[in-house]
Amino acid sequence: MGRNLLLEGVNAAYSDAVDRLGLDDNIRVLLDNPEREIMVTVPVAMDDGTLKTFRGYRVQHSSVRGPYKGGIRFDVNVDLEEVRALAALMTWKCAVADIPYGGAKGGVACDPTGMSKRELEALTKQYARMMEPVIGPQIDIPAPDVNTNDQVMSWIVDARLHTGALWARASVTGKPISLGGSLGRREATGRGVASVALQILRKAGMDPANCTAAVQGFGKVGSWTAQYLHEAGVKVVAISDISGGLFGKDGIDISGAREYVSRSPSGLLEGYDVSGLQRITNEQLLALDVDVLIPAAMEGQLTEANANGVRARMVVEAANGPTTFEADRILNERGIPVVPDILANAGGVVVSYFEWMQNLHGAQWSFDDVMTKLESKMTKACNDVWTVSKEEGCSMRAAAYMLAVNRVAQAAAYRFSL
Repeated sequence: MGRNLLLEGVNAAYSDAVDRLGLDDNIRVLLDNPEREIMVTVPVAMDDGTLKTFRGYRVQHSSVRGPYKGGIRFDVNVDLEEVRALAALMTWKCAVADIPYGGAKGGVACDPTGMSKRELEALTKQYARMMEPVIGPQIDIPAPDVNTNDQVMSWIVDARLHTGALWARASVTGKPISLGGSLGRREATGRGVASVALQILRKAGMDPANCTAAVQGFGKVGSWTAQYLHEAGVKVVAISDISGGLFGKDGIDISGAREYVSRSPSGLLEGYDVSGLQRITNEQLLALDVDVLIPAAMEGQLTEANANGVRARMVVEAANGPTTFEADRILNERGIPVVPDILANAGGVVVSYFEWMQNLHGAQWSFDDVMTKLESKMTKACNDVWTVSKEEGCSMRAAAYMLAVNRVAQAAAYRFSL
């Protein structure tokens, strides 16, 4: 999927929601464009003594409902249009979950796999310094994303210690527990995806204990999604990552697969060999005859080219933008509902919000407390989207965008007397 298609898909879903809601042009223009876009050149002294520069980005889409919120990714494919699309997605995701944030996203165009730990630390801290004026606990609160983690967030905290220890901690989420991170944050996105999937199955009259699932992507999100589905009684028959996939008609031992990946030097499923499992490709996984297909890898996995080959009863988006706008239309016309990313994977930002609240209050909630609050938020969001979908007779994506855009538009109308 080209980056333009990701942005076009987000814009098309937004425009469709504005039309369905009958909002005026003032609101359309206000929410259609990011409030701020920052591009920086990040210089890093490399281990070989050379100075290398990297292009860094931060797009702040909307602060109408609160501070900006969104991850930072390190990837060779990062560019302004990708970050712009993901920032808008965050605005709508926060609104669907009904948490007081707007959307943002950031990234650095680099290959972190080819950099030493010292080089990554220098890159992170220099990026944080250059974004200093536009991030902070009341302005914009970054979090981990593709190829970033709690270590990267810790480096950002360290780069901001001059603002005060508590203030620096509240500047980012997804931190280690010892630096003010929240219990349950690492499981949050996958837990939320599983929660929504289970709720939608039940709403559709299906018993999760009699259902099958395939999960494309077995990283931070996909592995936890598979784990929680497995624990709920869903038979997870296929999993995959960039090294390929595994299929087992009698189900896969998800705990065993997660343990293998955690010990594997590559962190991949490659080499995992258990009796009863066969190797499949990611493309084959997407076409399996299952009750729930969960794309949890990267954007653009379901497209116009392969949407007609999907045999799942429903698709639940764990990744950001895994289904193109055209593929979404095809799947819905075929009677295959797509639970959109801005609903399904909102668990991560919900618990990021909880972490931020704990930091601001100097508190530490228990794991059970976090999970109870997360389940409550995801249940309400799921019910809200389901209700709009049924009342308006539209797809779940259209319903989620209508709900989100309307909430942001109402706030904007009060703030700007529109």
